[in-house]
Amino acid sequence: MIERIEVITNPSAKYDAEGTSGIINIVLKKEEKKGLNGAVTLNTGIPNNHSIGLSLNRRTEKFNLFSQMGFGRRTFPSDNETENRNLVDDTYITSFGQSDKNETFFNLILGTDYHINDLNVLTLSGNFAYEWEKEHSDALFSTFDSGNTQTDAFQRRELTTATNPKYSYELQYKKDFEGNEEQSLLLSATGNLFAKDQSSDFTNTTTFGNVDDMQQQSRTDFSQADYTFKADYTHPWAEKYTIETGTQYQINDVENDFAISNFDGSRFVENPDLTNVFEWTQKVLGVYATTAYESDLWGLKLGVRFEDTDLSTLLQNTNVSNDQKYNNFFPSGHTSYKFSDNLSLQAGYSKRIFRPRMWDLNPFYNIRNNFSIRTGNANLQPEFTDSYELTSIYKIGKVSMNLGVFYRHTEDVVERIVEFEDNVSISRPENIGVNNTTGVEFNAKYIPTNWLSFTNDFNYSYFTRVGDFEENSFDFKGDQWSTRLTNKLKLPADFDLEFIGHYQSGYRTLQQEISENLFMDFGARKKIFKGKAILSLSIRDVFASRIRESITNQPTFYLRDFSQQGRFITFGVSFGFGRGEAMEFSGQKHF
Repeated sequence: MIERIEVITNPSAKYDAEGTSGIINIVLKKEEKKGLNGAVTLNTGIPNNHSIGLSLNRRTEKFNLFSQMGFGRRTFPSDNETENRNLVDDTYITSFGQSDKNETFFNLILGTDYHINDLNVLTLSGNFAYEWEKEHSDALFSTFDSGNTQTDAFQRRELTTATNPKYSYELQYKKDFEGNEEQSLLLSATGNLFAKDQSSDFTNTTTFGNVDDMQQQSRTDFSQADYTFKADYTHPWAEKYTIETGTQYQINDVENDFAISNFDGSRFVENPDLTNVFEWTQKVLGVYATTAYESDLWGLKLGVRFEDTDLSTLLQNTNVSNDQKYNNFFPSGHTSYKFSDNLSLQAGYSKRIFRPRMWDLNPFYNIRNNFSIRTGNANLQPEFTDSYELTSIYKIGKVSMNLGVFYRHTEDVVERIVEFEDNVSISRPENIGVNNTTGVEFNAKYIPTNWLSFTNDFNYSYFTRVGDFEENSFDFKGDQWSTRLTNKLKLPADFDLEFIGHYQSGYRTLQQEISENLFMDFGARKKIFKGKAILSLSIRDVFASRIRESITNQPTFYLRDFSQQGRFITFGVSFGFGRGEAMEFSGQKHF
């Protein structure tokens, strides 16, 4: 279904200025097979990964009708450990536990392309999904004094249930122009609606010492609506020049009704300090224009984007509001030069923005672990990044390589700050100082034969941080690097194998040290019945070595947070019918 994947590491002003990691543009093939085509896929796996997917497509001269339906159930187990240590009096609290999140999901996609004529296409599609969640958590909390003697312990159990309905739609109109295939007009309107009705029950049962048993409840009634309206026009002229212009309007509207209740012996009573209704509304209007020149050897593209942001938050019960209005220009410039068919050089600059997300702003607590709490900050400001990049692309025999260097300067960096009191840590995001990052990105692909290939991705960055928060300096320097090696083998009898090794070095943030990570994924598939069916096997985290570990070591406290999900194995079979080909359906939830 995919014709090509375009990786744009430093996007032009045509694209949304949000984010600093670039974008991926997936270009789908123009389906020309008339009649009824389709595929059905079955998956099963451990731990508890079962799904079925059905894809149908019918094409006539004027219409292309497409649909996909999926139903499945998945389990995400996790082992978790925490340690909170008070370095002033040497007391500490540990927890060891397991959790499993069970998801049953259904999704349905329906859509059509209406070819009004050779130059005009209208597309309408919709997606409905529904999820049923059930999560169990069981952890043992133990408290120790300065002599490493256990003073008390309790078992904390959690049962969380939730339902998540999701809807999305897209209406798109594309007009091509006769006599110039590069000239186009694209209009689109998309909407995404998500809701969550969640309730959690927590029970603390004393296993050692004199700690009182305790019961708590939390509830969440959450709704989110996102709408995007776009218009893009591309006009080439004089063969080597192109103008692009367009506009985009985004609306994000969220309401989160949240409450925490404690059992007083006869009934549950809401805690007014931890109960509120949080509203978040954000509207962003963007307008852009770019102009480009491209010859056989040299190209230049300049652009500017203007975005106006209107953001407001409100805590209804306490009538605490925060309104922000700001507008910014986001210039971009890119140039390239082709020395030969095997060597080219590219340079680019763009200004980017990171707007705090809803969960960055939402001040409510997660009480799964009452000694390790994450919360948001409604006063958080956006961060801005100037991104510079120089890249060379070249081929040597059977090797193709991409080497780039980059520099990014970020103002008002969003980082999480941890405060510690009475062995309780509270983490919240803050805007702290400036970050300067210099790095190298390298990608190489080697194809020694038609049945063997190697791909390597390598990224190294060195950063300096300068910032103060509450009269404390957070100046420091550090680096991090990561690499991924992919090996693909085509074996006789239509067998394909893929091995992917990942490594992420350890690195530090303002207060934390993040541990290194080394793990491997594996995939295999075999085509049968002349490609009408595919058998597939995938193993994620083959050696169960992938972890998440952070250590916060400060003068007065020490924190450790560790989690691990383990190995996932999935076996699938897919059948194509009509003129369709077998298609692998991962069983993943949609949007």
